[in-house]
Amino acid sequence: MTDVVVTGRGVVTSLGEGADAFVDALLERRSGIADGTGPCAAFDPGEHMSPREARRIDRFAQLALAAADAAWAEAGIDGDPRVGIVVGTGVGGMDTLEREVRNFLEGGEREVSPHFVPMIMPNAAAGLIAMRLGIHGPGFCVSSACATGAHALGEAKRMLERGEADVVVAGGAESALCGTSRAAFARMGATSRAGVSRPFDARRDGFVMGEGAGILVLERGEHARARGARIHGLLAGYGASNDAFHITQPAEDGRGAVAAMRAALADAGAQPADVGHVNAHGTGTPFNDRIEVAALREVFAGDPPPTTSTKSSIGHLLGAAGAVEAVAALGALERSTLAPTLNFAEPDPECEIDCVPDGPREAPGLNAVLSNSFGFGGQNASLVLVAA
Repeated sequence: MTDVVVTGRGVVTSLGEGADAFVDALLERRSGIADGTGPCAAFDPGEHMSPREARRIDRFAQLALAAADAAWAEAGIDGDPRVGIVVGTGVGGMDTLEREVRNFLEGGEREVSPHFVPMIMPNAAAGLIAMRLGIHGPGFCVSSACATGAHALGEAKRMLERGEADVVVAGGAESALCGTSRAAFARMGATSRAGVSRPFDARRDGFVMGEGAGILVLERGEHARARGARIHGLLAGYGASNDAFHITQPAEDGRGAVAAMRAALADAGAQPADVGHVNAHGTGTPFNDRIEVAALREVFAGDPPPTTSTKSSIGHLLGAAGAVEAVAALGALERSTLAPTLNFAEPDPECEIDCVPDGPREAPGLNAVLSNSFGFGGQNASLVLVAA
């Protein structure tokens, strides 16, 4: 049986760049949310590419390239192994789409950029990373809304297990803070009117939009150990499911979430009792949090382990969320410490769970973390990460 290990991590969020700095910020109870969103305000594309390149690349792909560079450097890949790539996004180049449609409506065809198509296409990040790193193995883009990042990691795991590659660069990126996206989510009633991310709290009124990227270098364990690589943890389990219920709402009984979690545990050869922590999908919407808690209670026989929502610190990164939260889960394993869920003050009787509001909390002996990502369209993905 092929074990899949993590040898490289790259993160760009509203808390800054770098995986270790990101985990530090979570444990320091810092928030990257300001004025109702979680933008990567400090991100400078000029530190990662030339001005000419930056003009031809949408922001979501810029974030992905920066995260991939960091993950690749940390992994220290030497030589020319068989490398694949699975990097996705929820919606692609929304900033570019909004700008270029406006240009067309105001100025006609001649005002549309010749780079419009390669800037908006969802697979742009995967293609650009492959070109940057010289990846010639199998690769593609995943797009499953808020489950994208977790699906990308899970499908990369499968690629390694099938023997199609020795190394896979995988994750997700998103930058959709433009006016059209913000208005669309607000019109749906999905985003917080207060501009505060309060997962599991009785006052929660929607999610806060964020942006960012999370990229991991996954590797066959045998290959990583042979080259003496540092291993940050194992991606031991992956489960996916469909609600087949509603285009934006999860099934009331949480069946899709339950199926994904149980499939991930089975893939890892683990029992619910083996899991010491959950990194929840935890969006802060009234309906979704309640359904996720009910699903956790079913999987864990009424007693879920301590559960954190990283979105309370950085907002909802949509297609990047699952990959960035996998980095947070690895941080919990490596440091035996659970990050808090911020902004929790009023328990909800319908949503009772230990969401670590008092964190950071020491967790000696922590060996396995379950990370959940559930997307519009009813597509769900769960990951089980295990200590190295």
